[in-house]
Amino acid sequence: MPATAMTEVEEVRIEPGGLVGLLGVPHGAQGIVIFAHGSGSGRLSPRNNHVAAALRQAGLATLLVDLLTSIEEGDRRNVFDIDLLASRLALATHWAAAEARTRRLVPLYFGASTGAAAALVAAARPDAAIAAVVSRGGRPDLAMDALPAVRAPTLLLVGSLDGPVIGMNQRALAALKGEKQLIIIDGAGHLFEEPGTLDEVVRHATRWFLDHLAPPQRPRQ
Repeated sequence: MPATAMTEVEEVRIEPGGLVGLLGVPHGAQGIVIFAHGSGSGRLSPRNNHVAAALRQAGLATLLVDLLTSIEEGDRRNVFDIDLLASRLALATHWAAAEARTRRLVPLYFGASTGAAAALVAAARPDAAIAAVVSRGGRPDLAMDALPAVRAPTLLLVGSLDGPVIGMNQRALAALKGEKQLIIIDGAGHLFEEPGTLDEVVRHATRWFLDHLAPPQRPRQ
């Protein structure tokens, strides 16, 4: 059910780990979209906050979290450590599952750039119950070994002007075994800064998340 009023967003601290996030929970929300930001970005990313605001208007809760501490960000190797970022994303997911305001909400992932790889690695964990993943201008190729284990329906969004990344996403699409879709957004570059292109991201992501609010079934052993 779409939210009818602006949702309050508050800063939260995710323990253990000391991570900082921005949480917004609209009335009647059924799912929570947890954001995995790209290299050098964080909870204040203007593009991801634009997407998050639109998702809250559609009735989804959002959690934008810095996956690295301020000290860790000083080492560029950490920015591209996909396993480290995925472990922090899993930590944020467990926090949301325990937090009173969000524990009944279905977890969903939105990843950008290298954050998309972290989201897919986290979603591939045996104990993950992520209902859906959306990648914006992502590098899912950096999670190639984990892709066959991803059960969550995955939507890959790439700009038509982002040439090399299109090929990376096409290879990742072939490696994914579950429900999947690749959409190339006309006229968009890697950062989706061109007029109207980020709104296309919002439209496709909202549809994907709302259509997949049930966690995927675990395969029988």
